[in-house]
Amino acid sequence: MNGCHLQTVELDDLAAVRIAGTDVVRFLQGQLSNDLGRVSAERSALAGIHNPQGRTIALLRIVQLAANDFLAVLPRELATNVAGRLSRYVLRAKVKVTDESQNWRISGLIACGLGGTAELHSLETAFAPLAAFPSAVGKQCRIGEAVVICVGEQPVRWLLLAAAAEAQAGDSATGAASLPHSEPARREVWSQLDIIAGLPQIYGATSEEFVAQMLNLDLVGAIAFDKGCYTGQEVIARAHYRGRVKRRLQRFRSRAPLDLKPGDSGELPDGRVFKVVEAVRLEDGRCEFLAVAPLPTAEPELSAATPPDAMLERVSAPLRPSQAGAAALTRSNVGAPAAGAALHAAVSSELTQTGAVWAPFASSPAGPRRAGVPPLAPTPSEELPHGLERLDLPYPLPD
Repeated sequence: MNGCHLQTVELDDLAAVRIAGTDVVRFLQGQLSNDLGRVSAERSALAGIHNPQGRTIALLRIVQLAANDFLAVLPRELATNVAGRLSRYVLRAKVKVTDESQNWRISGLIACGLGGTAELHSLETAFAPLAAFPSAVGKQCRIGEAVVICVGEQPVRWLLLAAAAEAQAGDSATGAASLPHSEPARREVWSQLDIIAGLPQIYGATSEEFVAQMLNLDLVGAIAFDKGCYTGQEVIARAHYRGRVKRRLQRFRSRAPLDLKPGDSGELPDGRVFKVVEAVRLEDGRCEFLAVAPLPTAEPELSAATPPDAMLERVSAPLRPSQAGAAALTRSNVGAPAAGAALHAAVSSELTQTGAVWAPFASSPAGPRRAGVPPLAPTPSEELPHGLERLDLPYPLPD
């Protein structure tokens, strides 16, 4: 515990939309992917708002302020759009939707040095005020007039919501005066912890780009498959029960300096195309990011000739022979199954015994040649100045 210290992050890019009224629970049940029955004064929840095609418009942190009174925390750039969309569906329901971005101050608190929420029980001296904070992800509580929500465990993180007027008056509703000393941290620190935790976010550049499962919303508890209908539910449920989601949110890190932002697209060394969901630049210039990309397969497809990305260059390498002088004509190393089948049909059986090597390239297919075994091409990590490494998420991706 001697190494524990607190960091505060101002989350000025986050905003709040307030949804209140007698019919608010029934109304939100028809609009959000999660079950409002899971939200209470002691627990918040993540939920997506989707279009009829199941694509995510925004990802919301739903917080209950009082009975029939909820706050949705989301990126500030989407607040006006989300408030307007929800208002269009109110019709005769007794619900009022308002953009209250200017009325709330949102910040984050990080307990650096705490390996998990279990260690909160040992905070009985210098860090005693933190013992009143919720200690499990999703749990929330009121401290004064502020709402405190636990949003991470490695390290422990809290989201703090306070009325802007009280914050400006110096009356910290979180009781900051009684908290241990904390140091300010950059916004990128909070973003990197979200990336490590595999938590997606939607911005203007990526709104309505991805079906819910592509963002792993089913894996982070933002979808309830046992609730009633909501906008986009048919597509999301079909992907869950009948189909296999071929593209998923994955975590990557560049091996060299690279600058990416949400909405950017690129190509991995194996030819898979990715689209950035969240990104942060590390102190050494490298980039760590979450991106939606096809899941890795044993048989990567060779794409048609496309111009290399400005920062990520794909190098098409010849087939590697299994042994010296032996041909390498199998479905697994030629490329897509259809391409392998075509090669087998076109090449005579005698050719596979002569030591000839077939070297297909994405841009210029080559014919068989009898010049012996060519030198092996360098690996992508040697060729790509911005090579990417794939990192694990704290939750497993489906097969």
